[in-house]
Amino acid sequence: LCYVSSRDIRPYHPLINDNFKRHITMKILLAADGSPFTKKALGWLLANHSFDGTDDELVILNVQAPMPPRVRAVLPAETVKGYYQDEALKVLAPIDKFMKRHTTKFSIHSATGNPAEEIIRLAKKQKVHLIVMGTHGRGMLGQAIMGSVAQRVVADSPTPVLLIK
Repeated sequence: LCYVSSRDIRPYHPLINDNFKRHITMKILLAADGSPFTKKALGWLLANHSFDGTDDELVILNVQAPMPPRVRAVLPAETVKGYYQDEALKVLAPIDKFMKRHTTKFSIHSATGNPAEEIIRLAKKQKVHLIVMGTHGRGMLGQAIMGSVAQRVVADSPTPVLLIK
């Protein structure tokens, strides 16, 4: 859909159109893996969407892949739990510090498990309107060999997904 303004023709998009932003409440989930792509996605979100509604919220999630069962079996449960918390903190602490400098309402979450499944699970639980992810852009060969969390989320999520490269 497009609309005509006095200056040009712009795509009608809820995250870009200034008039529309004033009328919609958005709850957006940002999947944060600690890569430069996460930083780019967060920057894009804050530059292109105003979180000025009372119900607007940015939900930030970091998912740690589980340790192999053999490793978990030889370590005390407290050590494993501490490891997951430390790894999540490495990713989420800088984001928390950055977000506190803005007026945007946000919440931070961490989970352990399959990243795509955990992202989709939290998106459903929090009833978000959009999932935003940075993508590594490895191409088809890289995805075939290593798989892609972004690809799985796009394929399996009932929530719209925006990938930032």
